[in-house]
Amino acid sequence: MSEIHQYTNNLPSRMNKDEFVACFGGVYEHSPWITEKAWGENGTKNATPDQDTAEKTHQMLSAVVNEASKDDKLALLRAHPDLGDRLAITENMTQASLSEQASADLTNCSPQEFKTFQTLNAQYKEKFGFPFIMAVRGYNRTEILEIFKKRRHNDTNTEFATALEQVHLIAYLRLKEIT
Repeated sequence: MSEIHQYTNNLPSRMNKDEFVACFGGVYEHSPWITEKAWGENGTKNATPDQDTAEKTHQMLSAVVNEASKDDKLALLRAHPDLGDRLAITENMTQASLSEQASADLTNCSPQEFKTFQTLNAQYKEKFGFPFIMAVRGYNRTEILEIFKKRRHNDTNTEFATALEQVHLIAYLRLKEIT
């Protein structure tokens, strides 16, 4: 997080709760409860203009996640789609996830790559109880598969922490796209 992303149109300091949740509720996959909670607990409803940045908004939202129960964190992880899953693409994948996976060319997997993703997804979920999560922007599907293969050997605590770090990164990247 090097450069400051100042919002020009969607200013948290000028929003009511419904506007805030509508604007930022999708940055954490299928989890608007995070923005709803941030509105009250972390002072978003009292935000000042100096907080109208992706970085400050990310701090507020990530604090809610970090303070959440382990069950809520697990539910957040489970809200993410499988990478490279063609079925998820046609069903309940958010537009943000679809765009991110498309940017990594995951929507064009060869039959063999698709099979590999399916196998890895099944093994990973069996072992960890949540899908493999990675902020895929800037990677291609070959690189993602290699990282996937390595991370599946992590212990549960390490992978839980890594998955949450990736969720925070995904949210931050999405926040930076908001103007």
